Amino acid sequence: MIEIFSDYKDINKDSWNTLVQKSSTSTWFQTPEAYLFFASLPNIFTSFIYSVTNDKVLKGVCIGYITKERNALKQFLTRRAIIIGGPMLANDICAEELTALLKAITHNLKNKAIFIETRNFNDYSKWKQLFRQNDFDYSPHLNFQVDTSSIEIMQSNLSKNKMRDIKASLKKGTEFVANPTIDDIKSFYNILCHLYKTKVKTPLFPFEFFERLYYTKDAIYRLIRYENRIVGGTLCIGKKGAPLYEWFACGADKIYKNIFPSTVATYSGLVYAATQEHPIFDMMGAGKPNENYGVRDFKAKFGGKLVEYGRFQSIISPLLYKVGFIGVKILKIAHS
Repeated sequence: MIEIFSDYKDINKDSWNTLVQKSSTSTWFQTPEAYLFFASLPNIFTSFIYSVTNDKVLKGVCIGYITKERNALKQFLTRRAIIIGGPMLANDICAEELTALLKAITHNLKNKAIFIETRNFNDYSKWKQLFRQNDFDYSPHLNFQVDTSSIEIMQSNLSKNKMRDIKASLKKGTEFVANPTIDDIKSFYNILCHLYKTKVKTPLFPFEFFERLYYTKDAIYRLIRYENRIVGGTLCIGKKGAPLYEWFACGADKIYKNIFPSTVATYSGLVYAATQEHPIFDMMGAGKPNENYGVRDFKAKFGGKLVEYGRFQSIISPLLYKVGFIGVKILKIAHS
């Protein structure tokens, strides 16, 4: 008998952790630790979880959150349910089981979000048609995944230009900060805020999010110091023996001569992954194909494999989705 559960307490944790180890679509973002992290920040997220079992055997888990904006109008127009990494599915999940899971997600979120989006970090191609049949349209989206099975392999795949910039920065006195203080994290956050305000132009989580990650076991801050100042860093997350995900990275670039903080920050994350048993360094997105994207050009030079695992999106309210799309553009212009 197929059953759906939507309460963390109702999911067998041993079965859940076994699925984390065995599923080809497993990511840190679908672990018990990830759910507890999202659930611990009710001022930032409305977290949700759904699982499907068949005859008491766990066949899929889906963790996500609905974003919250401080601006009431923007919140109304951009209520979106995000499933980072995509649902975690048993490799032998059948059509009936996956359909039950997807229907439960869309039914329960229909009055809470305008659309649902999965940001896939693994290959879902064998289930693509089932997602479509359940009103989840597919759109291509790129990513880079770097081989960090050894420091030698990682370094050999770096572009010569990146290696040159890294060596120049280190020669000038740039340092890795492996154990930052909370004040260091605040400095990192200020650089990240500037990046999002001037270039990314999308909302950034409040400092509470980054502070909570500072105390989260699987999160790793690797910051960059130059002349006794934090000038960049990377925030990564992942379990030992599994991929390490670069969630946020930034640097105070073009300020110091022969110093490349963003490059050194990502390199620091790569070094950590290669020396701490993370076989893959996942760069968490490189934009849409056939669209110019400066971030993709930057990430490409770290020697990763370009993959296209895409995204699934289910639009619950098409009218509000269109209005919100236009409204967010107007709000961006108004606050730029």
